[in-house]
Amino acid sequence: MKPTAMLLPRLLTLAGTIALLTGLTQPVAAQTTTPAQPPAGALMQTNAAPGVPFTLRSAVDYALEHNLTVRQSQLSSELSNVTQRAGRGALLPTANLNGSQTWNYGTGLDPLTNDFVSQTIRSNNFSAFSQLTLFSGFQLRNTVKRNALDYQASQNDVEKARNDLSLNVASAYLQLVLAEELIRSNQTRLNSTQQQVERTQKLLKAGSVAESNLLDSRAQLASDELAVITAQNQRDLARLTLVQLLNLDAAGAAGFRIDMPSLPDPDDEAPFSAEPASIYETALGMQPDVKASDLRVRSAKLGVDVAKGAYLPRLTFAAGLFTGFSSSRLARVFNGDSTEAIPIPVVQYLNGQPVPTTFAVLQPKQAIPDLLPSGFTSQVKDNLGRQLQFNLSIPILNGFQARTNVQRAQVTAQQAELQAEQTRLTLRQNIQQAAADALAAQRQFTSSKRQVEALTTAYRNAEIRFNNGLLNGTEFNIAKNNLASAESTMIQNKYQFIFRRKVLDFYQGLPLAL
Repeated sequence: MKPTAMLLPRLLTLAGTIALLTGLTQPVAAQTTTPAQPPAGALMQTNAAPGVPFTLRSAVDYALEHNLTVRQSQLSSELSNVTQRAGRGALLPTANLNGSQTWNYGTGLDPLTNDFVSQTIRSNNFSAFSQLTLFSGFQLRNTVKRNALDYQASQNDVEKARNDLSLNVASAYLQLVLAEELIRSNQTRLNSTQQQVERTQKLLKAGSVAESNLLDSRAQLASDELAVITAQNQRDLARLTLVQLLNLDAAGAAGFRIDMPSLPDPDDEAPFSAEPASIYETALGMQPDVKASDLRVRSAKLGVDVAKGAYLPRLTFAAGLFTGFSSSRLARVFNGDSTEAIPIPVVQYLNGQPVPTTFAVLQPKQAIPDLLPSGFTSQVKDNLGRQLQFNLSIPILNGFQARTNVQRAQVTAQQAELQAEQTRLTLRQNIQQAAADALAAQRQFTSSKRQVEALTTAYRNAEIRFNNGLLNGTEFNIAKNNLASAESTMIQNKYQFIFRRKVLDFYQGLPLAL
């Protein structure tokens, strides 16, 4: 979106289009303004039924639902929401399970016994590890708060995009209404000129007027025909602009029509007396970009706190379990018995002295120990280890990175504060300009209406004199073009007043409707 500061200068394109449409000479390309964002008014989400002409209200609602720019803003807001959830997740402990299987060939180190062996070894390692940040200079908590503010600001950006689109649609809609009105006005003037040519031809045959009068009338007829074609071309361009804002497909564009409202003249209303200061105070609490800029100021200040957290120590706690298996590990296994019993002589003791006997005791057969590979389950159980760890990190010198980050965050906070002030200043200036333009347009319409009335009387008098041969065609065409110019000025002032009133109403939370 274009900056809000460009609102009122770009709103003048509506007046410029009006003036060029009534220039009767050459068409101009339609322009799409990017006005400032008024507060989010109550906009009903309703779509016009197929074949039903779009009103301004239904056109705005349809555009808000289907325009791609608004959808992109909504997706950007969703990304901010994802970032917010990720920041909250950083407060939780981390937990991971790891497992690996390795084959070692040739002479190598047993991963579990650290013995050198010359054989193929299959080994497995399993571990579970969890870590929790106990203290990090409040960086995690401040980051969570900052992300929440950024998400709220992004939601206001969505409202800003919706308001920008609403006023763009309103501008394009009024340009299309204006083009239709100019077509009717120029067609009426063309019909009048056609009748004038026919009367002049009859008067010429009767000898009442000179042939130059007929030539002047035909020249005026050609100019009026060009004016009608110009207005029709401009109507088609305005229609295309509105269709593109609504994002209509080919079928929808083919049957697109708008409702032609009957708009009151500015002098039918009471003199415009809105106070820009009161409108500004109302808009200040409703304007989404003002809210967004204030939220970003708070976010930037939290960014300073996050950066300062790098000065403080960091304390973490970790716990882990680990075990493993190695195919080279052997275990003593008693497998089988001895082949013979071993006799053990029996000795008697008489008077404390050993006396041999003829008796002997047979020792039972003993199991023979054997070294066999240790089983997987028993190794995993026997090799189980546990770990608890506290880690304290105290920053001393880090190349002044922490200080630089703090300074950078402080400058960012100052920029956010200036941007918030600029947003408020632009809002106040836009409201003041729109109010001044509305008042000027109402006054100019009243004046131009009186001018049209006077020039209409002069034109009728000139027409009578022209039909009676008392006025040449050049002078008659001057009187006619003066009237056309005055009518064009009157129409221009009418639509300038209507549009600026709608802008001011929307700033106050009123829906866009004609």
